[in-house]
Amino acid sequence: MNDLNPFLEISERILTQSKNSKNKIYSIHAPEVECISKGKSHKRYEFGCKVSLVTTSKSNWIVGVQALHDNPYDGHTLKDAINQMEKIVGLRPKEVYVDLGYKDKDHHPEDVQVHLSNKSRKKITRWERMWMNRRSAIEPVISHLKQDHNMIRNFLKGKEGDRINAILSAAGFNFSKLIRAFFAISKILFLHRFYFQFESCFFSFPQKSQFFRDDYLKLPSDLLIRTCIK
Repeated sequence: MNDLNPFLEISERILTQSKNSKNKIYSIHAPEVECISKGKSHKRYEFGCKVSLVTTSKSNWIVGVQALHDNPYDGHTLKDAINQMEKIVGLRPKEVYVDLGYKDKDHHPEDVQVHLSNKSRKKITRWERMWMNRRSAIEPVISHLKQDHNMIRNFLKGKEGDRINAILSAAGFNFSKLIRAFFAISKILFLHRFYFQFESCFFSFPQKSQFFRDDYLKLPSDLLIRTCIK
């Protein structure tokens, strides 16, 4: 009977709540689920919890992630996100580029310059415009976290499970980038080794030089350059 007491309390809250009630129950087995309105035309309401995400400006490494319960306003979470990033990386950013949801200046950190992405393009410099366009690169990162790293559906229980799932999803994203980097480096080293083996083999048989044109000898280095660019 004691095991049913939590469900009885949740059932009582469901029966007594109304349309305008606060902290409503949307799921019996996951009472921490919240109704979130993100202003999307195709999906007005979403159910779950918010996740704050911080990525680097150039390589899109995730350097900060945390699950946010009780549906806080985005602008109120900026300080905590920056402080978490500083603990993880050991560096504090001088500038951050955020979307319109972080427009509350009262909760912005004083030592960090915050740029809003919807600022009038006529009043900003070319450099700021470039970084504002770069800010949108976080959107595909969010999509990869949801679709490829199981952030779209959390199978762990409770608020602690939400926090663990967010951290594991971000770690999986970073590990996948790291693995791709290792494969790229190994590919470069293989081509580099192949180039020197090809060069030593060619120069050990000088009588065969008449069968090779000069532009053919540059083929291994061209492949190496293309691999680096990719």
